Amino acid sequence: MYKEVVQFIREVYHQPEGFIPLHEPRFVGNERKYVMDAIDSTFVSSVGAYVDKFEEMMSDITGAKYAVAIVNGTNALHLALQLTGVKNNDEVLTQPLTFIATANAIKYAGAIPHFVDVDMETMGLSPDKLAQHLEEIAEMRQGVCYNKNTGRRIAACVPMHTFGLPVYIDQIIEVCNTYNIPVVEDAAESLGSYYKGQHTGSFGKAGIFSFNGNKTVTSGGGGAIVTNDKDFAVKAKHLSTQAKISHRWEYAHDAIGYNYRMPNINAALACAQLEQVDSFVKNKRDLSDLYADFFSNFEDVKFMRETENSKANYWLNAIMLKDKKSRDAFLQYTNDAGVMTRPIWQLMNRLEMFKDCPKSDLSNAEFLADRVVNITSSVRINE
Repeated sequence: MYKEVVQFIREVYHQPEGFIPLHEPRFVGNERKYVMDAIDSTFVSSVGAYVDKFEEMMSDITGAKYAVAIVNGTNALHLALQLTGVKNNDEVLTQPLTFIATANAIKYAGAIPHFVDVDMETMGLSPDKLAQHLEEIAEMRQGVCYNKNTGRRIAACVPMHTFGLPVYIDQIIEVCNTYNIPVVEDAAESLGSYYKGQHTGSFGKAGIFSFNGNKTVTSGGGGAIVTNDKDFAVKAKHLSTQAKISHRWEYAHDAIGYNYRMPNINAALACAQLEQVDSFVKNKRDLSDLYADFFSNFEDVKFMRETENSKANYWLNAIMLKDKKSRDAFLQYTNDAGVMTRPIWQLMNRLEMFKDCPKSDLSNAEFLADRVVNITSSVRINE
């Protein structure tokens, strides 16, 4: 089977030989034009027309009322959690099956990640497991949720839309509302993904996106916060700009702020890429259909598909093999053959810095971590 997979990927990408990366950016629009325009304007730092345009485009694409350009997705999540009210020694519910940036951002906010299991079909935070876990450990005190085992406040919940596959976000928010826990969506991987016709990232108190070099749309490095709360957006922009009070020449600041604003030169690149988001996502969804049809011929491989009421961007296509031994053999063969594949991330609770964090039963996450592999997912420019 491994040989057939390599051959199929090479055929799909019209590349009979040479190295095929997992996901590489495509610069086939106005990228060069807009970047050179930003350079010619001399506004290449955190102020400029492309920053404003980027925020407008993100608001239009996601349907959120406000968008704030941030230097990367990790910083966007850190700032969103801080503005949500997360403080030192709080706990933040999240999934163990995620990129480390999710857990790191929680720590940046001074809080402690609290890991809850995922669903098998979405690979994202499970509303059923969340409800069951909170029923066991939550204690309400004057309308505030606490972990009765640790005595710490549960200040927020951060579900992540894994590989662009939307979680059951409405159900997660319903569970969290029962306990007065605000939800911040980690939509870093899901630009162009929708759940029940609504863009990911626009359901909770806030959502964050990443525009890293390997994302569907990239600005080299970049991120965004989206929200429907005007006050939240104003504070995010203020704090991300060192909390500087606007003035023509004075340097005055009214809070501990951050140097988190996206530079205009990166925003120029992002705007050109955002112009192509619909065509990129269509291209990637077409690829997922090809993969789904191909892998249907193999009993021991499951191609991970979007759930009902979801429209995924298929940022990274994923397959699930029958066991860890098969996964490791697949990874060895494909990478030796010049076709890059990778395992899903190591579970956060297995990393040294997070091994003592509170957690629920994580049997689904553990099962997936041993079996899921990402396969080639770049936009096919030949198509």
